[in-house]
Amino acid sequence: MINYREDSDLRSTPRAVISQVQKAVVGKFDIIEQIMMAFLAKGHILVEDIPGTGKTTMALAFSHAMGLKANRVQFTPDVLPADLTGFTIYQKETGQFVYQPGAVMCNLLLADEINRTSPKTQSALLEVMEERHVTVDGITRNVGNPFIVIATENPTGSAGTQLLPDSQLDRFMICVKMGYPTVTEEVDILKRNQYGRADARAERVFSADGLLEAQEQVSEIFVHDVVYSYIARLSKATREQEMIALGLSPRGTIALAYMAKACAYLNGREYVVPDDVKAVFPAVAAHRIQLSTKARVGHILADDLIQQILDHTTAPSISKK
Repeated sequence: MINYREDSDLRSTPRAVISQVQKAVVGKFDIIEQIMMAFLAKGHILVEDIPGTGKTTMALAFSHAMGLKANRVQFTPDVLPADLTGFTIYQKETGQFVYQPGAVMCNLLLADEINRTSPKTQSALLEVMEERHVTVDGITRNVGNPFIVIATENPTGSAGTQLLPDSQLDRFMICVKMGYPTVTEEVDILKRNQYGRADARAERVFSADGLLEAQEQVSEIFVHDVVYSYIARLSKATREQEMIALGLSPRGTIALAYMAKACAYLNGREYVVPDDVKAVFPAVAAHRIQLSTKARVGHILADDLIQQILDHTTAPSISKK
């Protein structure tokens, strides 16, 4: 049994970011919260859904609200690795080679339709996401600090697309799906756009330095051994489920712990409780597991298997005093 006290001091600035993003995005509060958690946990985000559901709008709203230096790349088959990492060019006037920064030299990279570029370019981005630096002509240069990638992906249609390799999917801390709006939300969208495209720009309420400080505070959130055990048992369950051919990697387990810390932080606590783990588990696990042939033939969804794992994995008991 774990004894803990409730902390009434909510993390007001990250909450202010969420409020600003909601000005630009109708509904989707849970998705917005999870993306904010990934920022706090130093993780990259994959947003997957059909075109027109607000993926890019949400990513841009986060960049505006946090005052981050942001670059956007619309991925197409002809985007080259040098477009991301940068390149050197000879200047005749000085007789020297000068480095021209690529798109990743920022704090927030919006990678639109990442699955529409070549595997070579995807691999270049993969290195930057993991190492947070680029090497051009033998010289290593660090990207911005903080550095977060929000990538969008259209899961429908195969023309001109390249499936992301499992190794790159595993680099994304979470994968979220926007989904269709409700009828009420869609009416709100219609009203906002009745005189043309709405320009509900999020106001700046955060900064890069503020995010770095918050990330440091998240890393210090306390996790009890029984909660660590719960996280490990959930990961183990994904590897033993008969309908899952490939479960969470150790990197996925670490991501789950970091996201649980961020969830606790965002809710004003200095410690993780099992409900934090449950809240973030689907976003961390869904894109990391591979369904077995039997599951695919039976049209079984990864989300359903994840919920089964949560239902059948006993969470530690918590007592409040």
